[in-house]
Amino acid sequence: MPDYQLLIFDWDGTLVDSIGRIVEAMHRAADVAGVPRCTDVAVRGIIGLELGVAIRTLYPELDEPLRIETIRRAYSEQYLALETEPSPLFEGVRESLEAFREQGYQLAVATGKGRKGLHRVLVDKGWLDYFDITRCADETASKPDPLMLHEILAHCRVQPERALMVGDSTFDLLMARNAGMDAVAVGFGAQPLSLLRECSPRLAINEFNELRAWLDGRCAQRPAEVSEDVG
Repeated sequence: MPDYQLLIFDWDGTLVDSIGRIVEAMHRAADVAGVPRCTDVAVRGIIGLELGVAIRTLYPELDEPLRIETIRRAYSEQYLALETEPSPLFEGVRESLEAFREQGYQLAVATGKGRKGLHRVLVDKGWLDYFDITRCADETASKPDPLMLHEILAHCRVQPERALMVGDSTFDLLMARNAGMDAVAVGFGAQPLSLLRECSPRLAINEFNELRAWLDGRCAQRPAEVSEDVG
């Protein structure tokens, strides 16, 4: 019996290799709205937040709701234009999720994406009914508020100590901490592991398959010899 019952995943930068497109879409949105482009690092630093919160974080000097809404709409349009072929899953994701399901884990998604965007990509990948529950930033509180995790836990009837949050941003890891659950830091997404380690994750990985190996090792009650178990 695994010590975790529920695995909760961020979407962009954790399951799906979409960070480059998000950055480019935000740059194009800035051009459309007539505001300066932020650096790539700055844009990567807000990935995971609800879009409106992300824009206000990037442009704190903007106090015009219409200008912020212009950037929001432009970003959505530009991202869709870049997503004519949806972003691919990272290597090992599909196989690992199938293995987790077969092993009896409940699976969930907690994402900064809007519901419309997540629905589109779930349909594309044939995963519309795959996860036990998905929560999006436009239907609950933005990360790092733990509300979406509380909602997932309640739906799955799992206690926080039996759940694991997997994400590529400090917002994911802080949200998990705020919800009282363990977290795994993903180093191939939006933010580097050097930054994510400051949030004291239970595990830090550089490839998705390392998560599967670590969980398998815990189930077998033997130390895993992969990645960096920092717990």
